[in-house]
Amino acid sequence: MATRTWAPPGPYDLGRTLGVLARGPGDPAYRVAPDGSVWRSSRTPAGPGTLHVKATANGIEAEAWGPGAPWLLDTLPALLGATDTPEAFVPRHRLLHEAHRRNPGLRLARTGLVLESLIPSILEQKVTSDEAYRAWRLLLQRHGDPAPGPMPGLRVMPDPKRWALIPSWEWHKAGVDTKRASTIIRAARVAPRLEEAAAMDDQQASARLQAIPGIGPWTTAETLQRSNGAADAVTTGDLHLPKIIGYALTGARGTDDEGMLELLAPYEGQRHRACRLILLTGQVPPRRAPRFPVGNIAPL
Repeated sequence: MATRTWAPPGPYDLGRTLGVLARGPGDPAYRVAPDGSVWRSSRTPAGPGTLHVKATANGIEAEAWGPGAPWLLDTLPALLGATDTPEAFVPRHRLLHEAHRRNPGLRLARTGLVLESLIPSILEQKVTSDEAYRAWRLLLQRHGDPAPGPMPGLRVMPDPKRWALIPSWEWHKAGVDTKRASTIIRAARVAPRLEEAAAMDDQQASARLQAIPGIGPWTTAETLQRSNGAADAVTTGDLHLPKIIGYALTGARGTDDEGMLELLAPYEGQRHRACRLILLTGQVPPRRAPRFPVGNIAPL
């Protein structure tokens, strides 16, 4: 086991900063302990590793296990948002001003790992969240490896070769259709090229990911928000987000992608942060019909 402590430069919210990395409440690669500390596994360039982080009076204390432990501790500040620039955000709407004031400890995490965010994002294309979370859970339990360290049940996602070799019937058992499975396999086969996107600017990284058939703007944004801490990556093509943004900022219903981007234009460079803050307010359009499971209609 190796350890490291990082002292945030100001108020810090560990749960909200890292919470976006969890893929549902049963994610085998992410767990929140009763004391609020976070356990997560990763397949790093140095191999599998487990990271345990908790907030203390001295800052964020981290422990790591496995071959990937040194890499996880080296990149700990970036993961926790040290490269983020929340001071660049200037709220221009009462709702956002209040959300920003109420969440001073929110930072955008940067994992530096593309595939671990890309694959679950592909699984979330055009299905409900529950379906995608179930697929991720089953695939990791079936094809992943036990995570290093003392946390029982934690799993490390498969390496690229194993993703590419998962047979068709295993995808079927997990509820993953041929289109999404084929996209994941294509991505796994060029994993080293995709991982390079973690060091690129948003435009270059987007182009690199979307060169893979089946990966479009929705999947790219959802990935780069996590792997690169991309503060300006807006999730377009989502069934719900434009309506939520439109209602929160104008009270209007039925906002589309074009309208959402117009509303977010004053926050260029920080549009993803604006969306995160709006979502934290819980402001959503009133329901007019029975609620169905939340999903998205992401373009492939």
